[in-house]
Amino acid sequence: MNLASPQATPGHSSHNTQPTIVGIGASAGGLEALEAFFHAMPSDSGMSFVVIQHLSPDFKSHMEELLTRQTSIPVYRVEDGTAVQPNAIYLLPPKKEMVIREGKLLLTDRSHDRSLNHPIDLFLSSLAEDAGARAVAVVLSGTGSDGSRGIVDVSANGGLVLVQDSTSAKFDGMPLSATATGKVDLVLPPAAIAEALIKFTGDGISN
Repeated sequence: MNLASPQATPGHSSHNTQPTIVGIGASAGGLEALEAFFHAMPSDSGMSFVVIQHLSPDFKSHMEELLTRQTSIPVYRVEDGTAVQPNAIYLLPPKKEMVIREGKLLLTDRSHDRSLNHPIDLFLSSLAEDAGARAVAVVLSGTGSDGSRGIVDVSANGGLVLVQDSTSAKFDGMPLSATATGKVDLVLPPAAIAEALIKFTGDGISN
């Protein structure tokens, strides 16, 4: 994506009422990064946020409660068929994988074979196809390489790719794998990623 060109920038405009959809991938160490990101994001950005985090099937996540301490943006745990709306945060439920089709979040049961589980890649690739230039991929702290294939699809379809810098990431495996693709537009700390999105969505902020 050409960040210098307003025409290539994701977000609202008077000719486009569909929101920018931000797919955020996080794994180990990702909660702290998510808290910093959403603390810096205004509640009226006009963007939709879909968080894909690696969770153990037996782990009870408190992310919803923790994020609501950092932001006034409503936080929802996805149900199958949920339609994405602006100014909302959507969380992947445990034991599920998710794609987006025609602006709706669709859930399937996660495979028991851990080697096949790449939920961030799966969602980002579907987001690239569904939203095109309105797609934003954000890769935060985590181990492994999940997300690095999905961001290639987002970039190829005109979307924006932002990655947490390795200095601020507790685990830099996912950020470094993403950066190695050569498809990353910006590498920044989480709060700065939020600020960059606010800047690059431009006139979408007031809508």
